Amino acid sequence: MATPFPTSARIVIIGGGVIGTSIAFHLARAGEKDVVLLEKASLTEGCTWHAAGLVGQFRSQQNLMSLMNDSVRLYDTLEQETGQDPGWRKVGSLRLATNQERWKELLKSHSAAQAIGFEMNMLSAAEALEKFPLIENDDVVGAAFIPDDGHIDPNSLTQALAKGFRANGGRIFERTMVTELVRQGNRITQVITDHGPIDTEIVVNAAGLWARQVGWMAGAEIPAGIVEHQYLVTEKSDLIPDNLPALRDPDGNYYVKPEPGALAIGGWESRTLAVDGQHGFAWENERFLFDSNLERLEEFFAPALKRLPVLSELGIRTIINGPIPISPDGEPVMGPVPGFSNFYAACAFTSGIAASGGAGKAMANWIMHDDPGYDLWSFDIRRFGALQAGHKFLHDRAVEAYGKYYHIHWPGEEMESARGVRRSPLYQTLKQQGAVFGSKFGWERANWFAHGDIPQVDVLGFERPQQDITIGREHKAAREAVVLIDMTSFTKLEISGPDACEFLQYLCVANVDKEIGGGTYTQLCNERGGIEADVTIIRRSENCFWLITGSGFGVRDRHWIESNLNHRVEIRDITSAYGVINLAGPLARKVLGKTCDDDVGHEAFSFMTAKDIRIGYAPALAFRVTYIGELGWELYIPTEYTQYVYEVLQEAGAEYDITNIGYRAIDSLRMEKKFLAWGVDITPDYNPYEAGLQFSIDWDKGNFLGREALAKIRDDGVQQKLVCLALEDPLPVFGGEAIFVNGKAIAQSTSGNFGYTIGKSLVLAYLPVEYMEAEDFTIDAFGKRCTASLIKGCAYDPGRQKILC
Repeated sequence: MATPFPTSARIVIIGGGVIGTSIAFHLARAGEKDVVLLEKASLTEGCTWHAAGLVGQFRSQQNLMSLMNDSVRLYDTLEQETGQDPGWRKVGSLRLATNQERWKELLKSHSAAQAIGFEMNMLSAAEALEKFPLIENDDVVGAAFIPDDGHIDPNSLTQALAKGFRANGGRIFERTMVTELVRQGNRITQVITDHGPIDTEIVVNAAGLWARQVGWMAGAEIPAGIVEHQYLVTEKSDLIPDNLPALRDPDGNYYVKPEPGALAIGGWESRTLAVDGQHGFAWENERFLFDSNLERLEEFFAPALKRLPVLSELGIRTIINGPIPISPDGEPVMGPVPGFSNFYAACAFTSGIAASGGAGKAMANWIMHDDPGYDLWSFDIRRFGALQAGHKFLHDRAVEAYGKYYHIHWPGEEMESARGVRRSPLYQTLKQQGAVFGSKFGWERANWFAHGDIPQVDVLGFERPQQDITIGREHKAAREAVVLIDMTSFTKLEISGPDACEFLQYLCVANVDKEIGGGTYTQLCNERGGIEADVTIIRRSENCFWLITGSGFGVRDRHWIESNLNHRVEIRDITSAYGVINLAGPLARKVLGKTCDDDVGHEAFSFMTAKDIRIGYAPALAFRVTYIGELGWELYIPTEYTQYVYEVLQEAGAEYDITNIGYRAIDSLRMEKKFLAWGVDITPDYNPYEAGLQFSIDWDKGNFLGREALAKIRDDGVQQKLVCLALEDPLPVFGGEAIFVNGKAIAQSTSGNFGYTIGKSLVLAYLPVEYMEAEDFTIDAFGKRCTASLIKGCAYDPGRQKILC
């Protein structure tokens, strides 16, 4: 007897690929009894059916690896739980390095693996050959072997998840086309299908290749493009031994998946083809494949043939050239869709089979508890905005991200496509003065400045090449003289209305009820005390405040603010209305004083206050604040005056050798001050007491979001605390390094850089409290270990005399 089609369901999931089915499985297993999954064709028939099925766990960030680990743990037990074999084969994976730079990248990964207790074995060329006897290893420098990796059959996996979902009360309706999403305000209230409407409380877009079109039904832009991906499968042969591990040869840009008596070989070509995204992917294209492209195939098959001579003796059984989803940065798109209170996305999974188990669990947690279980900012849909979802930007970036999938991921490397889109009024001037730009949320931002004979082009490497004479020079100028920093890309939100102050008092842990012109540094915490945002707020009038946050955090922070909004408050994005110039350094007061008539002395213009002034002829809001640990002002200037103000400041500062500096110097400077970066050092996984930010909490102002949890944390104490460690040797550090005490890995660094004032490499890390008095720290960076000392407070100006002068 057929299951009757529902007229209502608490949760509706759109898309019956491995991701949608995994979300449904985890929701039902967690106790959700009213979940419906809709699939317009049959399960797997989007892109799951033609996936290669590799399962690789390692990622550079601990939480992303945890998501992949959750997949493997599920696959280990799924047959026992559901009674259906998902085709899971835990044969391990081997990743080759054929040059020293690739080997360094593997060593960096190995350090991170040690930090979290993840088994990753570093092998010699001879040991790699033992693991995979078919390879030529003459040029192999070394390899990494992960024993718990493997491969799985995508169709069998999906069917096992579907069986488990149904066993827990879930309902699946195949051959059911969603045609409309009915929206009322910020909620989707009804899913219209060709079988009838479904009233619903929550909608999940797991539509894979059609995720953008499903988003359009609700008026949402989902940054999920489509590109072609090819692999081939050889004919079967006795020359292929059993139980080979999966093989990745990133310098050859290909992977090898062992099959019974055969090999599947795929790659990440430098110029794959994007599928036209302006009008979406044809709805009828289930089980769709493109014609094979032998020219692109040769790009990865030629190096594979050189590595695996046995291929010359094998015929090709089939070539698969299928559509796969991909985001502008190549990572998945997950989480609550901005502008909605009940719409979630889980799409653009380029490695969907490997991620599906963990992604399903995380999405179920997100839907049920408003928390994925661990910070997933790198996968969060709110890292993108409307610009990145535009079809041209999306597909140009997607093609680049795809082609670089196996490239060495250099620290500080920038994307090359879709550049020059958002420009500060100072862009051309800074470019003429030597700026080398990076891209952040579409903004062009100066990373550093060339000078003298140094070419105006990035030099990448794990040893921070030439930064001692570029970043070091800028760092020195900030500490000893005066600098200009273009910070126009800051996100600026104006929060106003009769209840604006009351609302912000509830939202923030700090007291924002200051005099007009008062500034506040604060965190926005969730009910568990986790840090959702790290912002500064300026009171502009009785009922108007400016909230300043990072360039890439505007969508996420605004969504968090709006999700807690139940007051008479208006929120307006004023980012493009104001340029921002940071004037900073011990001589900053001399420069500012020359350009305005106001008293800018310490007594008249105290730290964390803002005043409307004029610089030359132009109006500006001067906010005395710092992120580099020196005297300074952020100058908020109406866009049309920004270039003029810059010229006035540069002319006034000429006698003090005023210097342009970029964001790489900022990172070095803030490390010496132990100033934290959201998304790296602080996230929803950490609370202010762990991060050393409890000074910002105002316990006397009344109730605020997270108060109860933070009070308990205050009373009970914490198990870990953020500290700064200084390395005895100047090893290059970037974050992710393993930290040891007596040979035992106890932590992983969150940030790392060189402090040019103190002359040492520095890392930030959360240490278990029982190690706070230890003296024998060692840090692993690229396979080298050195001792490190724990710094009480910060490395530079712990008394804040430089800031409060």
